Amino acid sequence: MDLTSSVADEEFRQQVRQWLAENLVGEFAGLRGLGGSGREHEAFEARVAWNRRLAAAGWTCLGWPVEFGGRGLSLVQQVIFHEEYARADAPARVNHLGEELLGPTLIAHGTDEQRARFLPGIAAATELWCQGYSEPDAGSDLASVRTRARRDGDQWVIDGQKVWTSLAQQADWCFAVVRTDPGSRRHAGLSYLLVPMDQPGVQVRPIVQLTGTSEFNEVFFDGARTAADLVVGAPGDGWRVAMATLGFERGVSTVGQQVGFARELDAVVAEARRTGAVDDPVLADRLARARLGLEVLRTHALRTLSAHDAGSVVPAASAASASVSASSSVSSASASVSKLLWGRWHRDLGELAMAVRGAAGLTVAEPPYGLDRLQALYLFSRADTIYGGSDEIQRNIIAERVLGLPKEPRG
Repeated sequence: MDLTSSVADEEFRQQVRQWLAENLVGEFAGLRGLGGSGREHEAFEARVAWNRRLAAAGWTCLGWPVEFGGRGLSLVQQVIFHEEYARADAPARVNHLGEELLGPTLIAHGTDEQRARFLPGIAAATELWCQGYSEPDAGSDLASVRTRARRDGDQWVIDGQKVWTSLAQQADWCFAVVRTDPGSRRHAGLSYLLVPMDQPGVQVRPIVQLTGTSEFNEVFFDGARTAADLVVGAPGDGWRVAMATLGFERGVSTVGQQVGFARELDAVVAEARRTGAVDDPVLADRLARARLGLEVLRTHALRTLSAHDAGSVVPAASAASASVSASSSVSSASASVSKLLWGRWHRDLGELAMAVRGAAGLTVAEPPYGLDRLQALYLFSRADTIYGGSDEIQRNIIAERVLGLPKEPRG
C-alpha cells in the first residue's frame, strides 16, 4: 500500500488539526497530556466526556466500515488522525479496548444481533469494555485458561479468576476467554463470551502498581451469568476469535503511540540539558541512539501496516485468525517483532530518564510517594517487556513460526 499523503490527505490533516484546536478548550483544556499507560486514573470521568465529544463529531471508529457505524477511512488517514491527536497532546481515550479490539472482532466474527446490540455503544463511548484473557496460571500462555462456563438454560454460568485486567473497575462489559468443554485442554474447548460486569457474581480487586496507581485488576467470577447468545463465534471456537482480537491490538493506533514516545524523549532530552548530562559523551550517545530507535519503530510500524493492509477490518481479522497456523506465521511474527522493538525501547527510555536525572531521581516531589512524570515513566516502563506478551513468548513465536526452529518443550 502506498502511504504517501495526497492533497486530500493533507486537507484531512488540517481538518483534524483544526477540530482538535477548536475543541480542546474550555472544560477540556485541562485534559491535555492526561491519561495513558500508568496514568489511566487521571481525570477519568472528564476523559469519558471528551471521548463522547469525539464520538458525536465522528472521530471514533475511523477504520470501521461505514455500514457498521464507522467512517471507513483509509490507512493513511487513520495514521494522520493518530499523529495529529498525539501532537495536540490530547488526552488518552478511555475506550480503546472496545473501539480497537472488540468492535473489529464483532464486525468480523459476531452475529448481526451482537453487532446491532454492541457496536453503537462502543462507537458512542457509552459502554466501556475490559479484556478478560490473562489468569494467574495463564498469562502469555493464554491456552492454559481455567476459568470455566457451563450452560444453564438460556444463560452461561461463569466461575474463575482473571488477572491484569486493565480498566475493569470502570468497565461495563468484559470480553472473556473461558473453557466451556470440561474435558478439553489447551486451545480446544474455549469460548469467547461477552459478560456484564455490574452483577453480584463479579468482584473486581484493584492491583497496586509500582507507580502507586491501579490501572489493572483481579476479576473474580463466582456464578456470574451472561446470555447464551453472547458467545462470539461458535462455542468451542474461542481460540480462533481470541487470536483475531489480538491481531487488532497492534494496529494503526501504535503510530500515535510513537508520537507520544517522541514527546517523552523530548522531555528526557530537556532534562539532560537542564542537569548538564547532555555534556556526558556516554549519555549523549544514548540519547542519540534513542532518537534513532524511535525512527526505526515508526518505519517498522508503517511497513507492517502497509504490508497487512490494517485499514481494512475484515481482512485483518482473517489474517489474525489464521495466525495460529504455521501457514500465516509471518503476520503473527510481525506483531511480535513490533512488540519486542517498542517494549525494549520504551523500557530503555525510562532507564535513560533516570540516568540523566542522576541522584535526584531517587527522591519524590511530594511525600509520601508523589512521583514526577519521568519517575512514573521509569517505573511503569519496567512492565513494557512483560505485558501484552512477554519478550520470551514473542521470541518463541518468531523462532517457531518463522525460523522453523524446534518448539520449546511444554508440559
